[in-house]
Amino acid sequence: MEFSRKECPKPSGRVSIMAASLTGLLLLQAVSWASGARPCIPKSFGYSSVVCVCNATYCDSLEPLTFPALGTFSRYESTRSGRRMELSTGTIQVNRTGTGIGYNIIRVPMASCDFSIRTYTYADTPDDFQLHNFSLPEEDTKLKIPLIHRALQLAQHPVSLLASPWTSPTWLKTNGAVNGKGSLKGQPGDIYHQTWARYFVKFLDATPRRTQVTTFWAPFSLRLLSGYPSPRDFIARDLVPESLCARSRSLCSSSLQVLDRPRAAKYVHGIAVHWYLTFLAPAKATHRETPACLVGSKFGSQSVRPSHSIITVRPTPNLLYHVVGWTDWNLALNPEGGPNWVRNFVDSPVIVDITKDTFYKQPMFYHLGHFSKFIPEGSQRVGLVASQKNDLDTVALMHPDGSAVVVVLNRSSKDVPLTIKDPAVGFLETISPGYSIHTYLWRRQ
Repeated sequence: MEFSRKECPKPSGRVSIMAASLTGLLLLQAVSWASGARPCIPKSFGYSSVVCVCNATYCDSLEPLTFPALGTFSRYESTRSGRRMELSTGTIQVNRTGTGIGYNIIRVPMASCDFSIRTYTYADTPDDFQLHNFSLPEEDTKLKIPLIHRALQLAQHPVSLLASPWTSPTWLKTNGAVNGKGSLKGQPGDIYHQTWARYFVKFLDATPRRTQVTTFWAPFSLRLLSGYPSPRDFIARDLVPESLCARSRSLCSSSLQVLDRPRAAKYVHGIAVHWYLTFLAPAKATHRETPACLVGSKFGSQSVRPSHSIITVRPTPNLLYHVVGWTDWNLALNPEGGPNWVRNFVDSPVIVDITKDTFYKQPMFYHLGHFSKFIPEGSQRVGLVASQKNDLDTVALMHPDGSAVVVVLNRSSKDVPLTIKDPAVGFLETISPGYSIHTYLWRRQ
């Protein structure tokens, strides 16, 4: 496969996983295998792959990320058989004759969600339209916010906070319940929508004081508003008058119709799409209709599926079609896949067993790491041209400093011979083993 020099359009604003352009050849040669700082302790539960065991005294980890010297490349490998981001190195040849994972987005539920142990909002007093009784409960002040603050302190790179409500206060909804088929009462511009806008402002005013964070992305939930034009009118008639956008420019929406109203469009900085709804809102069509917007994707899946979904989801790819960010449902859950008060138990990258003071980093964790660790904010996706049809999912990017990153996912059982060409430095020849994912890194100058 070969990189093209044609670059993709750059969306404006901050991004988390962005898409860059290459063309050349490298050869995996004289490979020296080396685990990270600490290798994985594998444990099988009788399924097709293994988990890595961590406890109070030991957990596998990676060496700090460093790029190899000019003329060489690094490869990180994870396989179904048990390799977990194992490092190998090789030499880039000028022709064929020669011989932690960096998450930077935190999705923060505004009040409770389905993964809470109880249901609550910040304004549960009925008919309190001025939100005099708005308050953050102990779940936020003693658990959620301190953990966010700690994560921001530990992060070596900027972290974006993405606030998202799961429900509005029930007295604002048509069905009077946190779940079920209910939407916000009334129409944009009325007292219900003004109160809902005020709810966002109150949250954005209260949370930064406690987290020492001044920037919060604050998308609202489309499912709370009836009809696709409603989000557009809600922004124009309610959010803007409440001065929300003056406090947080990066207001995201989930409807293309939002941009039909110029007053609303100038405050909308991004669109979020669900990868599993591409048949309704393909990323390519979304980008075509919203070329100036950051496009992000969210998902909830397991094992190898996240990597395939990040690179490409049939019929419309994600990273390959202008998506510049990615968020998961949960980073960590308990062995049951919860807590979840509606019993919608799911999988997650990390499973925490508090009864044993142990947590398990699942294959999904390492698959996500093959992207988040090596594709920093500001990277740009570039063209990658395959010389023949194959079963690999691939994406190529360039770091802001011009270094190259290629992710290769093999979801089949067959080993696939592979040559990657970069005319700036040379080529590499290698094999993509069945059921594996590789991230290749090299300097281009």
